Amino acid sequence: MNQADRRALIALPIILLLAALFAWAGSQGGYTVYGIPLFALCVALAFIVQWIAFIPAYLLQTEKFYDITGSITYLAVTWMAVLLSTVADTRSWLLVALVSIWTIRLGGFLLRRVLSAGEDRRFRELKPSFSRFLLTWTVQGMWVSLTLAAALAAITTTFRREIGIIGLLGFLIWLIGFGIEVVADQQKSRFRANPQNAGKFIHTGLWAWSRHPNYFGEIILWIGVAVITVPVLSGWQWLTMISPLFVVVLITRVSGLPMLERQADEKWGGQPDYEQYKASTSILILKPPSKPE
Repeated sequence: MNQADRRALIALPIILLLAALFAWAGSQGGYTVYGIPLFALCVALAFIVQWIAFIPAYLLQTEKFYDITGSITYLAVTWMAVLLSTVADTRSWLLVALVSIWTIRLGGFLLRRVLSAGEDRRFRELKPSFSRFLLTWTVQGMWVSLTLAAALAAITTTFRREIGIIGLLGFLIWLIGFGIEVVADQQKSRFRANPQNAGKFIHTGLWAWSRHPNYFGEIILWIGVAVITVPVLSGWQWLTMISPLFVVVLITRVSGLPMLERQADEKWGGQPDYEQYKASTSILILKPPSKPE
């Protein structure tokens, strides 16, 4: 067993311990099902779905249904939360609707992308290793749980309030973020579909104002979800507000910008037009490109 496999085996129980502590915090003041906190059941389901999907993925040595499994998990966890809550109010159903719309749209987009690409290069070295490949699926369970945490806490809490101005403000923020993400993805898809753009990088539309506008929209929409939940959170449930912060860290420090920026540098680095684009265009936040010095 090499060092990478050993690190994966060490990481697995650490992730599960953190998930258990987080499930306890989010369950405070929430509904129970046969004496088990509903929030904790939702977190458990997020991991169970990943582990079930991991079995055929490892046996077949494929990652093609990794993203779609994540999407299914988002839907399964969110809908279980609302259907098993004793009283589902307007705020709960709004959160379910927003998560479902985002999940179905993004899940379909990612599935089409991986099918057209043939493989997801991130998994090329991971698939042969049982422990490392299992870790990636376990991490996805944690990813779903943390991203949904604030929404799950609001859906499963026993404390209810009218949706109010704060809830409507959160909905507006979500709409803005979702719109940015959808438009950015559509612009990039059309760009890539044009044979004349083969081997080129996109720098038009929203991509002229940000090198990763889709990720900017992603962050904004999850901030909107968190804002919707604010009026009904209390006590330890406030820890679930880590949701938008987790999305920011994941995108800016882990699997989003660092990986894509590295790939772009490998492909276009040194080309004058790309270096100019990179120097004048924000990496994430939408803003007008700066003028060359």
